[in-house]
Amino acid sequence: MISALLPNYARADLAFERGEGAWLWTVDGRRFLDFGSGIATASLGHGHPHLSKAIAEQAAKVMHVSNLYRIPQAEKLAARLVEATFADSVFFCNSGAEANEGMIKMMRRAMSDSGKPERFRFITFEGAFHGRTLATLAATGNAKYLEGFGPVVEGFDQVPFNNMNAVRNAIGAATCGIIVEPVQGEGGVRPADMQFLRDLRAVCDEYGLILGMDEVQTGMGRTGKLFAHEWAGITPDVMSAAKGIGGGFPLGAVLAKEQFAKALKPGTHGTTFGGNPLACAAGNAVLDVILAPGFLEGVQRKGAMMRAGLEQIARDFPTVFEDVRGLGLLLGLKCAMPQGEVQAACVAQGLMAITAGDNVLRLAPPLVVTESDIEQGLAMLRRAAEACTGKTQAAAQ
Repeated sequence: MISALLPNYARADLAFERGEGAWLWTVDGRRFLDFGSGIATASLGHGHPHLSKAIAEQAAKVMHVSNLYRIPQAEKLAARLVEATFADSVFFCNSGAEANEGMIKMMRRAMSDSGKPERFRFITFEGAFHGRTLATLAATGNAKYLEGFGPVVEGFDQVPFNNMNAVRNAIGAATCGIIVEPVQGEGGVRPADMQFLRDLRAVCDEYGLILGMDEVQTGMGRTGKLFAHEWAGITPDVMSAAKGIGGGFPLGAVLAKEQFAKALKPGTHGTTFGGNPLACAAGNAVLDVILAPGFLEGVQRKGAMMRAGLEQIARDFPTVFEDVRGLGLLLGLKCAMPQGEVQAACVAQGLMAITAGDNVLRLAPPLVVTESDIEQGLAMLRRAAEACTGKTQAAAQ
């Protein structure tokens, strides 16, 4: 008999009742160091006093009124994001998939409004992940995710990641734009080459295409910049954000330059919950912390410290790990053995890590993780690698 809660997730047998910073406690009293952050979402960790206070105070006033009315909290958050980014306007929604769906619609509508409705196709990349709606699944292009859901939404052409020749070859008379993740999180924590991102900007300018950046996982300080494309010194035309933007509270956003944002006129797109007072109170609280002087520099420093530790562990345990990849506090270890075994060994040591494509163990601790937390996490990972090495040696005998 099916369970009351739909069993579409392969859930670990862990149930958490409270957290503090980068730490979580289960209902049976066990403590874990959280290097997954709810899949790079709990940007300020657990129980952050400023975020918790902002949510509680707003919840006691008004949580939801709908977008039939002005929402001062959303107006404030949008203005702050505009001031801090390339964007001129922001649309709020609830999730990364919705943000990417909104970005796709905005790009297509903007191209249509420019007198080129025939240009509706997108170039996307092998290894990408853009969400679970029918359109974002098509943009993702993973056959495993598409199976059984009927005809694939038309208009998405996948090419190899970091391959500019393939991008140029895929451009045709119907191409609307390019959608890219600065770091492919689900695809194996694979960063785009900085020159590749710069070349994508140049080719969009050359052919009159729209550059869409999926920063759902890489945004909101995750890589040490507010948004990861800043490392390449470029600006997209449209960008999606979610995950860390609400610190764990459901919130997504589409940020855009004016000429593209104005394509979504009243009646063309909408959402019931998106940008409500409670979500935007959370978003403003997160920005308060991330935009504070020195915070992003701290993420860069802690990311460098963590990467150096991971690289040493990879050198010390070559039968467990092959290489280290990623940016800032979005890091991955390519495993030389099944990633699930390494993840289980980490859990046994009290370290929560998540998996990604390409047999990678993904590490994305809260941005407020301390250097002491990182040292403890590296020690746990080293013990997990030792346990995996022991299992490998025993199996070989």
